[in-house]
Amino acid sequence: MASLSASFDLGISNIDILLRREGGLEHTRLANTTRPILEQFEALLERFGPLERVAVTGGQYRLLPDQVGGTRLVKISEVNAIGRGGLYLAGVDEALVVSGGSGTAMVAARGRTAAHVTGSAVGGGTLQGLGRLLLGETDSLEIDRLALQGDANHVDLTLIEAVGAAVGRLPVNANAVNFGRLAQGGVLGKSLPAPRDVAAGLVRLVGQVIAVIAINAARAEGLENIVVTGHLVDLLSVRKVLDEVAGFYGAKITIPPNPGMGTAVGALVSMEEAGFKD
Repeated sequence: MASLSASFDLGISNIDILLRREGGLEHTRLANTTRPILEQFEALLERFGPLERVAVTGGQYRLLPDQVGGTRLVKISEVNAIGRGGLYLAGVDEALVVSGGSGTAMVAARGRTAAHVTGSAVGGGTLQGLGRLLLGETDSLEIDRLALQGDANHVDLTLIEAVGAAVGRLPVNANAVNFGRLAQGGVLGKSLPAPRDVAAGLVRLVGQVIAVIAINAARAEGLENIVVTGHLVDLLSVRKVLDEVAGFYGAKITIPPNPGMGTAVGALVSMEEAGFKD
């Protein structure tokens, strides 16, 4: 068997593979398929093995056996993997770690302990699903590209339009009603908005929901830091929305380098800290 540490994060949409070699961490992202989880896992071992042991987390990892061929599986709670990975990547001791995947999980992480706090069914899957309905597009990168060119206020109603003034920390040009302009029957004299503006409005909706819930959850937990991981924040348009909302509410939201491998990192580190280290 090869002497290295490995982890597989078996997400709904993506599978993240992390290998720790002498030269550092190697990250590979693959699309999840409709094949049974054990078949996918065996294919991964064939591609990335031979491996003595693998940390597994995410999705349906509990359905896997404790051993596949000559490889031992070390099963890591997704909550622990999210929390540990977020702290590791951000280089902090405690934080609310937000995992933005197909849905969104929020974990209070303090050192080696982690507890699920809350979350949202709104996430990357929402972006893709509504992208298909509204734009005929499920490619997150294409939605991101469109959103960066668009103006969400061409589909949203702003505070100045809705209530005639700023509210609290929110400026008059902040949105008051997501996609509210469409409910009024028109967009800047047109019957339908441009796809880029729809994309911008969609990204804003998804990002705002996640950011506001995260800010409130962090404050309820007495945590100053909010660390966001997951492939959703690979998208620049989503990052911009998170930054904007953080600014409105005086919060600190950190997106560490390589956020998409956060849960896989957490699983790997958790396995190594438990003494399963080559």
